[in-house]
Amino acid sequence: MANVHNVTEFIFLGLSPTWQVQRVCFVIFLLLYIAVVLGNLLIVLTVATSRSLGSPMYFFLCHLSFVEICYSSSTAPKLISDLLAERKVISLWGCMAQVFFFHHFGGIEMFLLTVMAYDRYVAICRPLHYTSIMNRKVCVVLVGTAWLGGFVHSLGQILLIFHLPFCGPNIIDHYFCDILPLLKLACADTYLIGLVIVANGGTLSVVSFMVLLASYVVILWHLRTQSAEGRRKALSTCGSHVTVVTLFFVPCVFIYLRPSATLPVDKLVAVFYTMITPLLNPIIYSLRNAEVKKAVKKLWIRTTKLNEN
Repeated sequence: MANVHNVTEFIFLGLSPTWQVQRVCFVIFLLLYIAVVLGNLLIVLTVATSRSLGSPMYFFLCHLSFVEICYSSSTAPKLISDLLAERKVISLWGCMAQVFFFHHFGGIEMFLLTVMAYDRYVAICRPLHYTSIMNRKVCVVLVGTAWLGGFVHSLGQILLIFHLPFCGPNIIDHYFCDILPLLKLACADTYLIGLVIVANGGTLSVVSFMVLLASYVVILWHLRTQSAEGRRKALSTCGSHVTVVTLFFVPCVFIYLRPSATLPVDKLVAVFYTMITPLLNPIIYSLRNAEVKKAVKKLWIRTTKLNEN
């Protein structure tokens, strides 16, 4: 490994070179990260403790919220600590670990969103067979498949990057380790690897997004035969999911469908899908879902009574 990687550490340029801006960003991103963790943790606890949220949809939502915490945690703590550091350094092994976990949890989220779309398709288009098709065993298998898919996706990414030679420079124009900024630092021709990364990450994002959109076209076509009340309830649930899917996939497609180019706006887009999207997900699902709001209220009442006693 020493013959391949002469670089032992990387230096981030971060979001801004101005110290005053960094201090403002520290406060903002610290508050955002706390909100991400608390908001998604609230969804996890609400689903786990509420009997009324026992359907497969909420089972998947619980896992999605947990993955959101892990996904944001793969980059946010390092970003926040670096905003107070004069020299933003990460070791080679730390960089590789960050790439792996970032893509691992991002891949899991991608597959979970696809599973949730399938769940809505079965619930709306085959309601009489819903309980038999989406039984507990099937739900566990689907979640396990999502975790395995995320692992395989991330393993493919890290194997492509790990064997690249890094002999300097070691300055990354970003605030975390990712595939495209590292490709620019490699002391080798990375054109072919860039194409493979597009096939692994970019194409997977596009295909998954198109499959999700196609599934909702089928759902909307099926809803035309249902009652107005049935359409309203189905569209409310599906609308939340479509919003989350769009917020997650569009930035991913924008970033990972360009194997040989990075843009100045990439850092701002990365902030959106690593911090803003995980924050918006629990808000979107809770505000647009009466059952979740009711369960959250019950959890708050129970917690308040326990504290009083």
